[in-house]
Amino acid sequence: MNKIIWLSLLMTNAAMAAGPLSFGIRGGVPLTDFFNDVNNGNIAVTTTTNRYIVGPTLELRLPFGFGAEVDAMYRHLQYSSVSLVDVFTNNRTTGNAWEFPLLGKYRLPTPVLKPFLKAGLAFDTLSGVKSTVINTIAPGTQRTTTTSNASDLKNSTTKGFVIGFGMDVKAIVVHISPEIRYTRWGSPHFQFPNGSTLSNQNQAEFLIGFTF
Repeated sequence: MNKIIWLSLLMTNAAMAAGPLSFGIRGGVPLTDFFNDVNNGNIAVTTTTNRYIVGPTLELRLPFGFGAEVDAMYRHLQYSSVSLVDVFTNNRTTGNAWEFPLLGKYRLPTPVLKPFLKAGLAFDTLSGVKSTVINTIAPGTQRTTTTSNASDLKNSTTKGFVIGFGMDVKAIVVHISPEIRYTRWGSPHFQFPNGSTLSNQNQAEFLIGFTF
Protein backbone atom coordinates (compact mmCIF):
# COMPACT_ATOMS: atom_id res chain seq x y z
CA MET A 1 0.00 0.00 0.00
CA ASN A 2 2.89 2.38 0.68
CA LYS A 3 4.12 1.80 -2.87
CA ILE A 4 0.68 2.74 -4.24
CA ILE A 5 0.69 5.99 -2.26
CA TRP A 6 4.23 6.80 -3.41
CA LEU A 7 3.37 6.15 -7.07
CA SER A 8 0.19 8.25 -6.75
CA LEU A 9 2.17 11.23 -5.42
CA LEU A 10 4.81 10.86 -8.13
CA MET A 11 2.23 10.73 -10.93
CA THR A 12 0.30 13.64 -9.40
CA ASN A 13 3.42 15.82 -9.40
CA ALA A 14 4.07 14.90 -13.03
CA ALA A 15 0.52 15.84 -14.01
CA MET A 16 0.65 19.19 -12.25
CA ALA A 17 3.95 20.04 -13.92
CA ALA A 18 2.96 19.00 -17.44
CA GLY A 19 -0.37 20.80 -17.95
CA PRO A 20 -2.81 18.80 -20.17
CA LEU A 21 -2.53 15.74 -17.96
CA SER A 22 -5.14 14.29 -15.63
CA PHE A 23 -4.29 12.13 -12.64
CA GLY A 24 -6.19 10.00 -10.15
CA ILE A 25 -6.81 6.47 -9.02
CA ARG A 26 -8.23 3.42 -10.75
CA GLY A 27 -9.53 0.30 -9.07
CA GLY A 28 -11.96 -2.51 -9.45
CA VAL A 29 -12.77 -6.19 -9.38
CA PRO A 30 -10.99 -9.01 -11.28
CA LEU A 31 -13.46 -11.04 -13.33
CA THR A 32 -10.95 -13.86 -13.78
CA ASP A 33 -8.70 -15.69 -11.31
CA PHE A 34 -4.93 -15.12 -11.25
CA PHE A 35 -4.43 -18.91 -11.06
CA ASN A 36 -6.20 -21.92 -12.51
CA ASP A 37 -7.58 -24.48 -10.05
CA VAL A 38 -6.04 -27.61 -11.55
CA ASN A 39 -5.04 -31.13 -10.67
CA ASN A 40 -1.72 -32.18 -12.16
CA GLY A 41 -1.20 -35.89 -11.62
CA ASN A 42 -0.53 -36.29 -7.90
CA ILE A 43 -0.57 -32.51 -7.31
CA ALA A 44 -3.80 -30.73 -6.28
CA VAL A 45 -3.91 -26.92 -6.43
CA THR A 46 -6.25 -24.48 -4.67
CA THR A 47 -6.12 -20.73 -5.16
CA THR A 48 -7.28 -17.61 -3.36
CA THR A 49 -8.26 -14.67 -5.55
CA ASN A 50 -8.30 -11.29 -3.81
CA ARG A 51 -11.22 -9.47 -5.38
CA TYR A 52 -9.54 -6.12 -5.87
CA ILE A 53 -7.04 -4.43 -8.15
CA VAL A 54 -6.03 -0.80 -7.53
CA GLY A 55 -3.44 1.83 -8.35
CA PRO A 56 -2.69 5.36 -9.61
CA THR A 57 -3.44 6.45 -13.16
CA LEU A 58 -2.16 9.23 -15.41
CA GLU A 59 -3.67 10.36 -18.72
CA LEU A 60 -2.50 12.75 -21.41
CA ARG A 61 -5.48 14.32 -23.18
CA LEU A 62 -4.87 15.04 -26.86
CA PRO A 63 -6.99 16.89 -29.47
CA PHE A 64 -9.89 15.28 -31.37
CA GLY A 65 -10.76 12.85 -28.57
CA PHE A 66 -7.44 11.02 -28.51
CA GLY A 67 -5.35 10.36 -25.43
CA ALA A 68 -2.67 8.22 -23.82
CA GLU A 69 -2.91 6.50 -20.44
CA VAL A 70 -0.51 4.77 -18.07
CA ASP A 71 -1.54 2.90 -14.92
CA ALA A 72 0.27 1.15 -12.08
CA MET A 73 -2.10 -1.55 -10.84
CA TYR A 74 -1.50 -3.73 -7.78
CA ARG A 75 -3.00 -7.02 -6.61
CA HIS A 76 -2.03 -9.79 -4.22
CA LEU A 77 -1.63 -13.43 -5.27
CA GLN A 78 -1.80 -16.71 -3.36
CA TYR A 79 -2.06 -20.41 -4.11
CA SER A 80 -1.49 -23.72 -2.32
CA SER A 81 -0.52 -27.09 -3.73
CA VAL A 82 -0.52 -30.53 -2.15
CA SER A 83 1.70 -33.29 -3.55
CA LEU A 84 1.62 -37.02 -2.77
CA VAL A 85 4.84 -37.84 -4.60
CA ASP A 86 7.23 -39.77 -2.30
CA VAL A 87 6.30 -37.65 0.74
CA PHE A 88 3.27 -35.51 1.59
CA THR A 89 4.18 -31.93 0.59
CA ASN A 90 2.13 -28.80 1.24
CA ASN A 91 3.33 -25.71 -0.63
CA ARG A 92 1.85 -22.22 0.00
CA THR A 93 3.03 -19.40 -2.27
CA THR A 94 2.19 -15.70 -1.90
CA GLY A 95 3.36 -12.55 -3.66
CA ASN A 96 2.51 -9.19 -5.22
CA ALA A 97 1.75 -8.47 -8.89
CA TRP A 98 2.39 -4.98 -10.35
CA GLU A 99 0.82 -4.32 -13.73
CA PHE A 100 1.79 -1.34 -15.93
CA PRO A 101 -0.59 -0.82 -18.90
CA LEU A 102 0.47 1.70 -21.58
CA LEU A 103 -2.68 2.53 -23.55
CA GLY A 104 -3.88 4.63 -26.43
CA LYS A 105 -7.40 5.99 -25.98
CA TYR A 106 -10.17 7.47 -28.11
CA ARG A 107 -13.32 9.19 -26.79
CA LEU A 108 -16.37 9.52 -29.01
CA PRO A 109 -17.41 13.18 -29.46
CA THR A 110 -20.71 12.96 -27.57
CA PRO A 111 -21.96 15.41 -24.91
CA VAL A 112 -21.77 14.58 -21.18
CA LEU A 113 -21.41 10.81 -21.56
CA LYS A 114 -18.38 9.96 -23.68
CA PRO A 115 -17.90 6.29 -24.65
CA PHE A 116 -14.26 5.38 -25.16
CA LEU A 117 -12.09 2.63 -26.57
CA LYS A 118 -8.54 1.85 -25.52
CA ALA A 119 -5.79 -0.56 -26.52
CA GLY A 120 -2.11 -1.06 -25.89
CA LEU A 121 0.52 -3.10 -24.10
CA ALA A 122 0.94 -4.08 -20.46
CA PHE A 123 3.88 -5.30 -18.42
CA ASP A 124 3.35 -7.36 -15.27
CA THR A 125 6.09 -8.02 -12.71
CA LEU A 126 6.06 -9.96 -9.45
CA SER A 127 7.59 -8.87 -6.14
CA GLY A 128 7.79 -10.33 -2.67
CA VAL A 129 7.20 -13.91 -3.83
CA LYS A 130 7.48 -16.31 -0.89
CA SER A 131 6.97 -20.05 -0.87
CA THR A 132 6.51 -22.03 2.36
CA VAL A 133 6.93 -25.80 1.90
CA ILE A 134 5.94 -28.31 4.58
CA ASN A 135 7.17 -31.87 4.03
CA THR A 136 5.58 -34.59 6.15
CA ILE A 137 8.20 -37.36 6.14
CA ALA A 138 6.44 -39.56 8.70
CA PRO A 139 3.44 -39.14 11.01
CA GLY A 140 4.35 -36.39 13.46
CA THR A 141 7.57 -35.52 11.59
CA GLN A 142 7.57 -32.35 9.48
CA ARG A 143 10.18 -30.16 7.84
CA THR A 144 9.31 -26.54 6.95
CA THR A 145 11.26 -24.51 4.38
CA THR A 146 10.63 -20.90 3.35
CA THR A 147 12.18 -19.54 0.16
CA SER A 148 11.82 -16.67 -2.31
CA ASN A 149 12.50 -19.07 -5.21
CA ALA A 150 9.11 -20.70 -5.78
CA SER A 151 9.56 -23.98 -7.63
CA ASP A 152 6.65 -23.26 -10.01
CA LEU A 153 7.75 -19.69 -10.87
CA LYS A 154 8.70 -19.55 -14.56
CA ASN A 155 8.61 -15.83 -15.45
CA SER A 156 8.79 -13.06 -12.86
CA THR A 157 7.92 -10.55 -15.62
CA THR A 158 5.58 -10.94 -18.58
CA LYS A 159 3.92 -8.67 -21.14
CA GLY A 160 0.64 -8.75 -22.97
CA PHE A 161 -1.93 -6.99 -25.17
CA VAL A 162 -4.78 -4.94 -23.67
CA ILE A 163 -8.15 -3.84 -25.04
CA GLY A 164 -10.96 -2.08 -23.19
CA PHE A 165 -14.10 0.00 -23.49
CA GLY A 166 -16.10 2.17 -21.15
CA MET A 167 -17.78 5.50 -20.46
CA ASP A 168 -16.32 8.82 -19.32
CA VAL A 169 -18.63 10.97 -17.21
CA LYS A 170 -17.55 14.43 -16.06
CA ALA A 171 -19.01 15.43 -12.68
CA ILE A 172 -17.93 19.01 -11.89
CA VAL A 173 -14.13 18.60 -11.47
CA VAL A 174 -13.76 14.84 -11.55
CA HIS A 175 -13.99 12.37 -14.44
CA ILE A 176 -15.63 9.04 -13.50
CA SER A 177 -14.75 6.27 -15.94
CA PRO A 178 -16.20 2.75 -15.53
CA GLU A 179 -14.76 0.23 -17.98
CA ILE A 180 -14.30 -3.41 -18.90
CA ARG A 181 -10.69 -4.35 -19.67
CA TYR A 182 -9.20 -7.55 -21.10
CA THR A 183 -5.52 -8.54 -21.14
CA ARG A 184 -3.95 -11.51 -22.89
CA TRP A 185 -0.53 -12.28 -21.39
CA GLY A 186 2.12 -13.66 -23.72
CA SER A 187 3.56 -16.09 -21.17
CA PRO A 188 2.51 -17.44 -17.74
CA HIS A 189 4.12 -16.42 -14.47
CA PHE A 190 3.75 -19.90 -12.95
CA GLN A 191 4.05 -23.29 -14.61
CA PHE A 192 4.35 -26.93 -13.49
CA PRO A 193 7.63 -28.76 -14.32
CA ASN A 194 5.81 -30.83 -16.98
CA GLY A 195 4.88 -27.64 -18.86
CA SER A 196 1.20 -27.29 -17.94
CA THR A 197 0.19 -23.74 -17.10
CA LEU A 198 -0.71 -22.78 -13.54
CA SER A 199 -1.27 -19.01 -13.83
CA ASN A 200 -4.05 -17.66 -16.05
CA GLN A 201 -2.96 -15.91 -19.25
CA ASN A 202 -6.44 -14.42 -19.79
CA GLN A 203 -7.30 -11.50 -17.51
CA ALA A 204 -10.57 -9.57 -17.42
CA GLU A 205 -11.62 -6.92 -14.91
CA PHE A 206 -14.20 -4.27 -14.18
CA LEU A 207 -12.54 -0.98 -13.28
CA ILE A 208 -13.60 2.53 -12.26
CA GLY A 209 -11.27 5.49 -12.63
CA PHE A 210 -11.48 8.82 -10.79
CA THR A 211 -9.31 11.46 -12.46
CA PHE A 212 -8.90 15.22 -12.02
